[in-house]
Amino acid sequence: MARCTRKGCGRTFDENAQESCVYHPGGPVFHEGLKSWSCCSDVNKPVLDFDEFMKVPGCTEVSGHTTNVPKVEAPTPSASTSFTSVSSVDLDGKETYGSNVHKPPASSFLTTLSPERHETPVPLVEEEDDLNVAVKPGTLCRRKGCGVSFISDEINRKDDGEGTICTYHPLQPIFREGSKGYLCCKRRVLEFEEFLKIKGCKTGRHVFIPRVRESEGEETVNCRIDHYQTPGEVHVSVFAKQVNKELSKVNFEDTQVTLNLYLPGKKRFFRVLNLFGPIDPTKSTFKIMGTKVELLLYKRDTRSWTVLEQTNRDLGPISLTFGVGGRTGTVGGKEIILDDSNKAR
Repeated sequence: MARCTRKGCGRTFDENAQESCVYHPGGPVFHEGLKSWSCCSDVNKPVLDFDEFMKVPGCTEVSGHTTNVPKVEAPTPSASTSFTSVSSVDLDGKETYGSNVHKPPASSFLTTLSPERHETPVPLVEEEDDLNVAVKPGTLCRRKGCGVSFISDEINRKDDGEGTICTYHPLQPIFREGSKGYLCCKRRVLEFEEFLKIKGCKTGRHVFIPRVRESEGEETVNCRIDHYQTPGEVHVSVFAKQVNKELSKVNFEDTQVTLNLYLPGKKRFFRVLNLFGPIDPTKSTFKIMGTKVELLLYKRDTRSWTVLEQTNRDLGPISLTFGVGGRTGTVGGKEIILDDSNKAR
């Protein structure tokens, strides 16, 4: 089966079958660590994590897939832009960036093009495929630069056949001064199309469903939590970077939320929130992003939550909250919301 070459699609398809293709007609935009698509940057917000960027859904739908390489016009740079951004990624995938207002002198040109300096590499812990978990046909290998779609256990997971070989990049992508590549190999390209074609530098087994590692050596960490509310909802932000979307879980109950988040480097954040008021678990949702996890809790009543979690402290005779709560302060409140007992006072 052929693979569609349109950005944002990448699905395998039967050339004789007619089905819709959802893709990005524009080009990628990388600016100060943020990544977005020029065709839908006003709809899909820029993201920090490259894997999250590659999962941004397409914004245009057409009939039928294609194997032709699409031509994309590069986004026109703003005339008012008077600085150049410089970004880099370390072995943990963390990006650092800054801006240079003045053009560097000619004497520093050779320094700009000099080979990159690599610090002493840290031990790399790679994911392993969980052979005990069934895989849905069409699932892509999680390893960077592979792109193989799962067909069956016999072809992609068992024995040592050709379909079980995974050629991939073990380290993170790097974008620096217009060049694109991977930390694990030396090749650098300018065009995003060529970047996607950089062949992997390591071979191994595919990873379709990552295996949950043993808890031995696992480090428990704390993450900052902020929240704000509206009359019918409570918005909670858990500030945790690069959360593993496959392993992590968030469970909603009537008066509790259980957070079980797996972070890079065998780190884990586990916490049970005993909520101030009841919620509707069937409507409440969560979204894992590059730098945080967003929870949307639907209240069962319109009472204002003084705090996020229940407490034994005396909070006073009236329970009310104005607008945003948490570290950012209380701003934007336009009305006082009281429960039935306080309305009678």
